[in-house]
Amino acid sequence: MTTKTSELRSLHSPNQQIAWNDQSPLSMEIDTREGKITTRHGIFTGGASEGVEVIEVATGSIRALLLPSRGMGIWKIEKDGVDFTWDSPISGPVHPSLVPIFDPSGIGWLEGFDELVVRCGLESNGAPEHDSAGQLTYPLHGRIANLPAQSLSIEYDEASGRLDVIGEVLESRLFIKRLRLRSRIRFQAGSSEISLLDDVTNDLSKPATMQLLYHINLGQPVLDAGSVLDAPIATLAPKDELSAKEIDQWNQFDGPEVGYAERVYFAELKSDDTSSTTALLRNSDQTRGFAVSFNTAKLPRFILWKNTAAISDGYVVGLEPATNFPNARSFEESMGRVIELQPEETASFRVTLEPLTSMDEVARVAERVARLRDDGSEQIHTSPKTDWSP
Repeated sequence: MTTKTSELRSLHSPNQQIAWNDQSPLSMEIDTREGKITTRHGIFTGGASEGVEVIEVATGSIRALLLPSRGMGIWKIEKDGVDFTWDSPISGPVHPSLVPIFDPSGIGWLEGFDELVVRCGLESNGAPEHDSAGQLTYPLHGRIANLPAQSLSIEYDEASGRLDVIGEVLESRLFIKRLRLRSRIRFQAGSSEISLLDDVTNDLSKPATMQLLYHINLGQPVLDAGSVLDAPIATLAPKDELSAKEIDQWNQFDGPEVGYAERVYFAELKSDDTSSTTALLRNSDQTRGFAVSFNTAKLPRFILWKNTAAISDGYVVGLEPATNFPNARSFEESMGRVIELQPEETASFRVTLEPLTSMDEVARVAERVARLRDDGSEQIHTSPKTDWSP
């Protein structure tokens, strides 16, 4: 077995190392009609990242690092020398065994929060919830991001240049639940787009309910003083009264601010005839951007998380397509915002990511959003909606 160790200096992690295994069946170089695409399979070494599995995919346009150990999340993307990520105080990726999901506070999940893309779910995806005796019933954002893939494979097609990294993650408890996430992360040779094609199946012989949220997190250089979120809003409301105080600037972002407390906005977006929509975060001079596209028929809610705190405290914005709003599960269930799955039934979800590194690319996506906005009509609530926020 041949292993090589490299430092991730280009991805803001000078002290982290990966032992790459060139002999792994998941490490390959493929020549396609659309160009060359390469993959590398490795393991993080040292510190809290020790033992975290990683797959690197390079398409000739982007380089992405996937984390099978952490629910098939995406840690970072690099394009044209620009890193699409955020500087989390956690400095992960953190091995799931070190994340106390069921800490009595309910917020142990935050001890591993570091990725560009992290899934929240599958049983619950929102705020922590305790029962009448004070026992934790649902931890913050659920378990799926801290569960390892049970299987991994790569499929590719030389004619089209398509490559899929496929992983299956089980969220299960004897007699209670068995939800299976089959994630297909799709790349294209020569392209910078990444598609997440996720199927969630209820493997038990009794009905189940689920929730899913894609927590997509961006810091500098896409986020800066003067950044704007461009989205085709149908309806939007602040989550709470603190967020309501900035409703006039809900989609505008300042530079890092010491002591800034998070603001959250709940929304439903307009979509085209195929139920496809796009939200675009662009920086102040419109030379950098990140677009998130998804199907509103399956992911009908969108959440904006503004956390423009000091750099050392996690200067970040979250773009979050979801099945529901990330409130306590009991509230969302009472509002009918859970997905019901019969035995062996599967729910499918699709999200596409586009890192943008030029004014032309940003302008192209902005035009797409403008078409979705259509007549420009939107309903902005200045206070929380009672059926959206408890």
